[in-house]
This record gives sequence, structure tokens and C-alpha cells, in this order.
Amino acid sequence: MKRRSFLNSVPLAAASTAVGQPARPAPSGRVTLGVIGTGNQGIGDMRGFLRDPRVQVLAVCDVNRMSAGYWDGALGGREPARAFVEWHYAREKRSGAYKGCDAYEDFRDLLARKDIDAVLIALPDHWHSIPVILAARAGKDIYGEKPLSLTIAEGRAMADAVRDHKRIFQTGSQQRSDARFRKACELVRNGRIGKLHTVSCGLPGGTPDFSRDGHRRATEPVPEGFNYNMWLGPAPEAPYCPARCHVNFRWILDYSGGQLTDWGGHHPDIAQWGMGTELTGPVEIRNARGKWAADGLYNTATEFTFEAIYANGVRMVVSNRSRGGVTFEGSDGMVWVNRGAIESKPDHLIYTDIADNEIHLYKSENHFRNFIDCVLSRKQPVSPIEETHRSITIAHLGNIALKLGRDLKWDPAAERFVNDAEAGRMLARPMRAPWSLPAA
Repeated sequence: MKRRSFLNSVPLAAASTAVGQPARPAPSGRVTLGVIGTGNQGIGDMRGFLRDPRVQVLAVCDVNRMSAGYWDGALGGREPARAFVEWHYAREKRSGAYKGCDAYEDFRDLLARKDIDAVLIALPDHWHSIPVILAARAGKDIYGEKPLSLTIAEGRAMADAVRDHKRIFQTGSQQRSDARFRKACELVRNGRIGKLHTVSCGLPGGTPDFSRDGHRRATEPVPEGFNYNMWLGPAPEAPYCPARCHVNFRWILDYSGGQLTDWGGHHPDIAQWGMGTELTGPVEIRNARGKWAADGLYNTATEFTFEAIYANGVRMVVSNRSRGGVTFEGSDGMVWVNRGAIESKPDHLIYTDIADNEIHLYKSENHFRNFIDCVLSRKQPVSPIEETHRSITIAHLGNIALKLGRDLKWDPAAERFVNDAEAGRMLARPMRAPWSLPAA
């Protein structure tokens, strides 16, 4: 019996030893996982999967062998990740030793392994599309970190590849697995605040020095054990400096879209969920204005505001000046939600129950576990790629409008600008040879 067929035959109810905690299956019944990107979010996500006894991490991959310079200057890379995996599994052994996690520098070597069922991809934004498409072609299910894509064109190619190869894809937009966000969206979808007219998404601004080496901008020798050319990959050639890599890459347009895309996979995604527009998008971007970092290295927007107008007249405001979180405003009240907090007007709205015959949104209480549930059941997860592609498109549209300094008309069905060739050229970006977007 083929491994994939066997895994799909394992009952999801494979007994639970504690409330909400699945039992540890035999090795042949575990979902085998490879981790691609072991710097910041990747190691945190990997720990989340290690807590699920149905998962066996077989391999890790990163272009960096080991160094500091990650969140708050922390240590990261493939060797610290491998050491953590082997320490974790050693605790299950009487001998206290475990050697069963391989480490790779090139993600393609990991994808070539037939014994890996799924992959976690937690790379800089410019390295999302190629590994995702190749992973889908290789028959791997994918947990992919947000923001989903670097460009709208890359997001569409990724979503098409996942669909065509019938893969399970969970985006790391974990707010969908938070009960407060789900409750806020259900209240809006069920008309508790009356007719919805405005949604505000408050995102952070600036270019914070998350790695504590943002001052190291002069060209330096590439550290031993760091394949910097591979790190650049499809992005333009550029001299190495610590301030460019690992964390603060998100403030450089060659690799990311700043706070707008870094948080665009969170609050605008929740806004779409509450609006019921998960599979579409705005028809116009208006009143975009902002300020750009211009210090010789960082060049993303530090301040931004724009309005996304929907066909039904609802206006979404995305701004670093709005109250952090998502605010839904309707004719009869409002709901505001953020991580760890929810409020409403009238106050009692958040305490009302959603009746059985009303709209109930997808319930997930653990983003990682939900992905594994769906790998086994072949059902869609709470943050499927088509919906999160539509969400991050809003942030990409905002960045394009900010760059051009004018209003834009958008066709969400065709995913094209209306009568605007200049904006249309910004849907994609060229890739540095020898890299190119793979065919699905």
C-alpha cells in the first residue's frame, strides 16, 4: 500500500489522549514534514508542528548553516533547527539520543525526497512562489507563511499550481484560528451591526530594526556557511550586508512590500472574511498616499493610507493611522477586533450567540493542527491559498497605487487593471537568471 494511500486511510479520530490533543500514531501513520526556511517564523512554526504527535519532522533546509541576526539578534539556520528537532525526539527515546533529521542547503534536494508528505515553507517573500510551485508539482502538501506572495502574478501562479495538483495549502494567516476574529466576522456576516458600509484595517508603520543589525549597512564579506547568492535567488544582484538579510529584508522592495504586505496577510484577510468577499476583491483603489523610506537601503512605505472600494459600495480603509486591528462599521453598530481583544457597539453584541440556522464560519482552534487534519482528510483548511491570495492582493494593489500616486480601477474576476498598462506592468517582476517562475 502506498504511503500516501495509507496516510489517507488513517482515521482522524485516531484517538485523543487529552482534550484536543491527538494520540501519537505508529511511525507509518505519521505525516512526514520537511521544513524549508529555519530563521524566524520557520523555527517557531516548526515547534508548533512538533507539538502535534501525528507529525514527524524528517528534514530541515536553509541557505544559512548557522548565525545570529534573526529576531532580536537570535540564532537561526539549518543546524540549530536540526539540533532542536533531534533534541525534541531524543526525549522519547530510552537512550536519550536521536539522529533522524537531515539538513539541506538547497530546497530542491528536500523536495526530491519521496518519503516527505508535506513541507513548511517560511522564506523571505521573494522566495515564496518558486518553492511552492515546485512543491505542488512534487506532490507535497504545503504550509506556507504569509504574506503569500511578492506579486499578484506570483500569487495567481501559486494558487493555480496548488489547485491543479490537488494539494492542501494552509497559509500562515493564523488569525483565522483565533476565536475572537471568527466571532467578529460571524457577527458582521449575520447582520448584527446592520448594513456594513466601512471596514478599517489598522496596520503598523515604519521600518523597525527587528534583527538589531539594521545599522550594519556597509558591504561586508559574506559569512562562512551562508549561501548569499542562493538567498538572493530571483531578486536582483546586490552587495551583502547584515541589514539586508534574515529579518529586515521586509523593508526592501526587492524582497517584500514593507509593513503593508507584512501585515496585509492578517487584518485585510480578516476584513475579507467578515465582508464575505474571500474569493473576490475591490473594484477600485482610491486616495492612496504615503511616505517612503529613503535611506539608501530600506525603501518600503513607512506611512500609508488607501481606500479599497467594493462593487457593493463597502469601503475598506487600510492605514497605519487607523486603530490597530479590524473595525467593521454598519448602520446599527460596530465591531472592533485585534489580537487578544474584541469590542462592539452596542456593547452586548459580542456576548450574543450565533444561532444554529445562522452563518457559522470555519472553526479552527489550532492553525498547525488544522493543516494536519486536512492533510489527512483532504478537506480545505481554514486559510486556503485562493482566499489568502485574494487578501494579499489588496496590499499589493495598495503598494502599486502608492507608487503611481493615482486612483486605480481593478477587475477582480480577471485580476487585471482596467485600461492602465503602466499599472499592469507592476503585476509581476522580472526574475534574475537562472531563476524563473516554473510552469504549474
